[in-house]
Amino acid sequence: MTPLALLTAWVARQADAQGNAWLGERRAALRARPDARMLAIALGLAPRKVGKAALDLSADDLAMAEQVRPGWLPQGLSLDQAARLTLLLEASVADDFPALLKRLLTTSDLAEQIALYRGLPLYPEPARLTLLAVEGLRSAVRGVFESVAHDNPFPAEHFSQEAWNQMLLKALFIGAALAPIVGLDRRWNADLAHMLLDYAAERAAAGRPISPELWRGIGRFADAAHIERLAGLLDSGDALERQAAALALNDAGPSGQARLRADQPEYARMIAANEIGWNAIGNRIKIS
Repeated sequence: MTPLALLTAWVARQADAQGNAWLGERRAALRARPDARMLAIALGLAPRKVGKAALDLSADDLAMAEQVRPGWLPQGLSLDQAARLTLLLEASVADDFPALLKRLLTTSDLAEQIALYRGLPLYPEPARLTLLAVEGLRSAVRGVFESVAHDNPFPAEHFSQEAWNQMLLKALFIGAALAPIVGLDRRWNADLAHMLLDYAAERAAAGRPISPELWRGIGRFADAAHIERLAGLLDSGDALERQAAALALNDAGPSGQARLRADQPEYARMIAANEIGWNAIGNRIKIS
């Protein structure tokens, strides 16, 4: 089983007969001759031909996705996005697929761009696609940014530390949640912690709010001064800020954990009981 076969099966069981027939014809044509113009036209027609309903995926479907491509998170795909990805994967046999993808991203509309970026974990030659992924993060459209940053293993697998750090900073700047970023805890680093602290100081000086998720990257690199600042948030912040400060103190090792138990033993108990956690905070931010 391949990602293409899996996407094909998902579309086939949800699209009507006419939509499936159209998609099969377009895919066969692209398989025989991956023509850029033909592909662009098919990508544009996909929503009208197969529909825009949410792709109905079961737990078994998601487990199979993980099996055929570890780290792939197809939840949230729509029917037309899945169809578009089958078209792209058929055309990925082109002699220079990265160049073809770049051309498509330049000429496509926003909905198409989001679908194309969501396919990043599935395309061949991923090392040659990194600059295209970074370019997607520069978009002023939050949906395009999140199609690269959220529920996508590509950045964690292929971004340099500089590109990774800049992605997280922009996520905070535009109000995108950090929790859906794949590989988040694995790729925290000391340079990013310093950048986050500078960013927090700038926001505080300007009287602007600071996302509670920012502290997720601070705790494991916290020194004595940082522990004091986090302890201060236990009393002065709102509910999410207090929870974030408690979690960051818990991440800060014995010194931070001792301070948390001394100042807010109830939070220490809640963390030990898994009643609060970083992902829960991030999910509340994502839907706010």
